[in-house]
Amino acid sequence: MKCSIMRPDLSPCAEEFAETGLISHERMRAIDMNARVLGVTGLQLMESAGKALAEAVLAFRPRAVLILCGRGNNGGDGMAAARYLQRGMDTAVCYLDYGDRSPSCVHQLAALRGSRVALYPFVSTDDLRTFASLFTRADVIVDALLGTGMSGAPREPVATCIAMANASPAKIIAADLPSPGMRADRICAFHRPKVEGSEIIDIGIPIEAELCTGPGDLTLLPARKRTRHKGDGGEVLIIGGGPYQGAPYLAGLGALRAGADIVRIASPVFEPVPDLIYERLFGDRIGEEHSERLIALAEHADVVVCGNGLGLESHGAVLAVAPYCKKVVFDADALRLPLPKAAQETVYTPHAGEFARIAGKHQLPGDAADACGRARAAKPAAKELGATILLKGPVDVVTDGARVRFNRTGDPAMSVGGTGDVLAGVTGALLCHLPAFEAACIAAFVTGRAGECVAEARGEGMLASDIVDHIPEILFVRHT
Repeated sequence: MKCSIMRPDLSPCAEEFAETGLISHERMRAIDMNARVLGVTGLQLMESAGKALAEAVLAFRPRAVLILCGRGNNGGDGMAAARYLQRGMDTAVCYLDYGDRSPSCVHQLAALRGSRVALYPFVSTDDLRTFASLFTRADVIVDALLGTGMSGAPREPVATCIAMANASPAKIIAADLPSPGMRADRICAFHRPKVEGSEIIDIGIPIEAELCTGPGDLTLLPARKRTRHKGDGGEVLIIGGGPYQGAPYLAGLGALRAGADIVRIASPVFEPVPDLIYERLFGDRIGEEHSERLIALAEHADVVVCGNGLGLESHGAVLAVAPYCKKVVFDADALRLPLPKAAQETVYTPHAGEFARIAGKHQLPGDAADACGRARAAKPAAKELGATILLKGPVDVVTDGARVRFNRTGDPAMSVGGTGDVLAGVTGALLCHLPAFEAACIAAFVTGRAGECVAEARGEGMLASDIVDHIPEILFVRHT
């Protein structure tokens, strides 16, 4: 589904929260996709990478250049570099010529056929041996064989290609990172380094592709196996209700729609929702007298979501059960001092008023729209708590005390009651399979995006339950 989007502006000061240091393949893939959504195509990034590689080659003032290209985007980077090196030197491209190429690599190879570059396809070690003179006479070799998605040792004929490059007298420049087993005199890392000793090359990725949540973050979701059984998607326990009976059920439906297989509602209030398993608690409020039962349920669950609709009289029970939760999302009325914490991973999902209750000296700025100011308060608070905070607002702030991510999805109509309960449930389901920070980032993005879709159709008449039905199409259905 395509929904119109009006994103809040992100202040230039947000750059202070940009991450540095080594980046994983998975995180880089997410950033690349977010960049494409922001309007920068993969080919644009490849052109920038290719030009930067060519400039690195020219720094050695070579007479002969050999560019080794694989079938993926890394190979496309090398082919783009070759076009910038077609004048003033002897440039050859030796490329793997079997199997499928990435679409961008196909595009770059087609462009090379009209360039002043010698092309040498290879499919076997015998082919490579006929090209031996290319390796011995090259002053510079560009390694664009295997990119960040490579795992395991290289197979033939790539292994022989790497050995021949290592044996040559040429300087070797690695595109993004060296192929396994390849020596490198210089590593040109695009956007962020993937290995130590890299030189960072800016290829024009918008900073918001990394600072803000986006569709690329969904690539971090683990693939579901076709052989999965009931329960493999995770079991979530929702503890809530009493004064506000609908809240835990909205959280439960959010968890189901976000992929949890089994969701139990531990509450004194029953609502006839057949997809949810009701664990009846006697009385009209959750109290410490329920602790033994809640602990048993929490120990069996993968994730607990606690606080939705509890009211003010149940904090003792929350504190009693918290240490027995492996992973937990604390929301709403659970966000009180003393602050509960799970045994392994904890996510707190406060709005501004709730954050003021739990953050101590780390108070928010007066301007609720100041995302940077809110991040400056939330980041040290999360570090002190040893937890992830999803601070809800016009721009959501997610931080684990080391990293900060901004989420700009959502709509003002989401101020209707219950949307935060849905968000807590979605976070709980994702926490079954993801680390707390990543689960909170994706949950904020997906719930806000679903809210945008509802707002486009229903405007101010939105219900929190409307959002629930849009969660799966945002989270699991890949749109081209």
